[in-house]
Amino acid sequence: MQTIQSESTNSPISPQQKHLENLIERHINRTKTSKEFAQTYRPVLADNKTLVGFSFPLKEMFYPIVAKRSQGSKIWDVDGNEYIDVTMGFGVNLFGHNPLFIKEALQEQLEQGIQVGPQAECAGEVAQLISELTGMERVTFSNTGTEAVMTAIRLARAATGRNKIAMFSGSYHGHFNEALAKAKKVEGKVQTAPAFPGIPQNIVEDVLILDYGNPQSLDVIKSHSQELAAVLVEPVQSRRLDLQPKEYLQQLRQLTQELGITLIFDEMVTGFRIHPGGAQAWFGIEADIATYGKIVGGGMPIGIIAGKANYMDGIDGGNWNYGDSSYPQAKTTFFAGTFCKHPLAMAAAKVVLQHLKTQGVSLQEQLNSRTSHFVETLNNYFEMENMPIRMAHFGSLFGPASSGNASSSEESSSLSALDLLYYHLLDRGIMLRGGGGFLSTAHTNEDMERMVWAVKDSVEELRKGGF
Repeated sequence: MQTIQSESTNSPISPQQKHLENLIERHINRTKTSKEFAQTYRPVLADNKTLVGFSFPLKEMFYPIVAKRSQGSKIWDVDGNEYIDVTMGFGVNLFGHNPLFIKEALQEQLEQGIQVGPQAECAGEVAQLISELTGMERVTFSNTGTEAVMTAIRLARAATGRNKIAMFSGSYHGHFNEALAKAKKVEGKVQTAPAFPGIPQNIVEDVLILDYGNPQSLDVIKSHSQELAAVLVEPVQSRRLDLQPKEYLQQLRQLTQELGITLIFDEMVTGFRIHPGGAQAWFGIEADIATYGKIVGGGMPIGIIAGKANYMDGIDGGNWNYGDSSYPQAKTTFFAGTFCKHPLAMAAAKVVLQHLKTQGVSLQEQLNSRTSHFVETLNNYFEMENMPIRMAHFGSLFGPASSGNASSSEESSSLSALDLLYYHLLDRGIMLRGGGGFLSTAHTNEDMERMVWAVKDSVEELRKGGF
């Protein structure tokens, strides 16, 4: 738990405490209805948003902002405060909030009804569009990214007849049990352990946790080649944006191909954001299976599993035709979900994919370029002010760069500053989390200038407060 302390002693510094008290009072007065909401419903609403990053000194302003409405790059809360939103649905809203072309598609589908059970009318067309953009042969749909990754692993195991999977420390693949594993040293040996309570040890015994970008991890994959069904990778980890190991990924692809191990790209964040064909197109790598979601759903819940036919045939037995002796011959595994291919999700996905196809790669290129300029502007300021913070970006996703050579005291200080910076930025009408976020096509130059001003002004106030 973090505390407000002097850099040279363990005793609290009065100017810092005064700064914190003023910030808390200001924040509560500005967002009092959001706080009332959290307190009123805490007895019945079990909500992890009220726990992540909890810090006792910040307790009185530790509650999520309750949104009332949104449009374009803006969100308005229940107290009427306006924010430039850079969280953007944690990467969902590539086109900003409530874009007209998605809104019209949803309204049209609502008029026609929400038929759950029969085949959604545009499901085939959506699958075809995904195949065109990503190069994947076959496609199926789930409701969430977690479900998509879980299904991809099941398909890999069914196709290879092997059980083990490998993934990398620092990656995030959803909240099913096997994805919540961590590497742990026991008597000098690295073992896999559950990352959280409630996950049995035996669930993670078939999971290898490797060091991403480290050539030695390729040797570990070789040594387990007869057991590994799949290597699961987040091509650029959302928690470590400065690590973009193209050569390593190419080596990983070659190795898994030689050893008959399934390569799964988790493209929940990178898919359709960095390039119309995702990180595969960006790095020039063809994975066996890829999972998508977020952007393609246009704000509707969706998960997508796409891949080579020999893997995806495990869903339905493979291709066959009417009027001849063909039939589904591939061995299948189990896959189901009442709300898979939900009509609203399909309607939104269809117009999103059509829009991406029409706009072409220039949409991402322009957004990537604007993000690069934004990050460069901030880094120039941080360097000029001699601050131990650097930003990194991958396409239009940006965040703090990991610091491999910072001292522990510098790292602790910068983390504390980021915690307070979040509230300072909220106070100035900027909504983001964890020091980073996503730019959308709805963000204007004026929005970006205001964000830069808000960072600078917040830093100045923090310094005046003794930080």
